[in-house]
Amino acid sequence: MLKKPESNEYAPYYEKYVSSVPEGDLLQILDGQIKETMNLVKGLNEDQAHFRYAPEKWTVKEVIGHITDTERIMSYRLLCVGRGEKAKLPGYDDNEYVKTGQFNRFSIKELLEQLSHARQNTIALLKSLDDEALLRSGNANGTEVTARAIAYIIAGHELHHRTLIKERYIGAESFGGTH
Repeated sequence: MLKKPESNEYAPYYEKYVSSVPEGDLLQILDGQIKETMNLVKGLNEDQAHFRYAPEKWTVKEVIGHITDTERIMSYRLLCVGRGEKAKLPGYDDNEYVKTGQFNRFSIKELLEQLSHARQNTIALLKSLDDEALLRSGNANGTEVTARAIAYIIAGHELHHRTLIKERYIGAESFGGTH
């Protein structure tokens, strides 16, 4: 079973993500998480899916698009680091990705299909990495990170945003309707 990474295996910024992942089989956690996130938002109507809890914040659709983009990027990093890539992997501007992703033009169903496919690919990739590969480190966004840390960051990132969707979106008085 994949063990949680040590704090020296990732940048301090990611501590909030890694520490939020519960103990247990990470593959099962990743599979269960995606189902919880999908169940949380699949029944939203269009008004709810376009809700922003503050004027400058993303819509629910944009949050789902962001989770998917980040999963894809982190999964690519997981592949590179796990395979021993020596080149430095670039960072990305998540606000720019959301802006150019135009996620509001998609239905919630379409966005959740993309998220589900991204997660299935992440799980398949993780299953292909042995213990040695998971302990390899590489440079992503200017910091050293191990492959197993990236796997936990993926899980923690989704959990972070699901919590925000529950609390700041669905939990907002002005959200509209019940879910």
